[in-house]
Amino acid sequence: ATEHVDRTIGLIHEQGCKAGLVFNPATPLDWLMHVIDKLDLVLIMSVNPGFGGQKFIAATLPKIREIRKWIDRDRREIDLVVDGGIGPDTIESVALHGARVFVMGAAFFKTADYKCTVDSIRAKLAPY
Repeated sequence: ATEHVDRTIGLIHEQGCKAGLVFNPATPLDWLMHVIDKLDLVLIMSVNPGFGGQKFIAATLPKIREIRKWIDRDRREIDLVVDGGIGPDTIESVALHGARVFVMGAAFFKTADYKCTVDSIRAKLAPY
């Protein structure tokens, strides 16, 4: 949303808030390398923003893995969040690639049995 990412992150922190950076599926990670030391979270969109219920874009998995390597290498306290197409069929792969926070909408809105869906998700995340 801005070409002044560093300045914007600074303004957010000056207000006592946490700052994050969001990457759409086709957005390269170039910006992240320059500001990762100032971030509290990184959000990877695994669908193209606009409407719910889209299919997970598997091509985002390498990007998730790369960010996890950067976070772990420098022992940073950064939440790696993934949003889009996350549900019982995709959450395990996303966790395996390094995400630790997941945004789910359609996975719950389209299920007939919330408890079954939650139990399935918890079981798949148990190893992580």
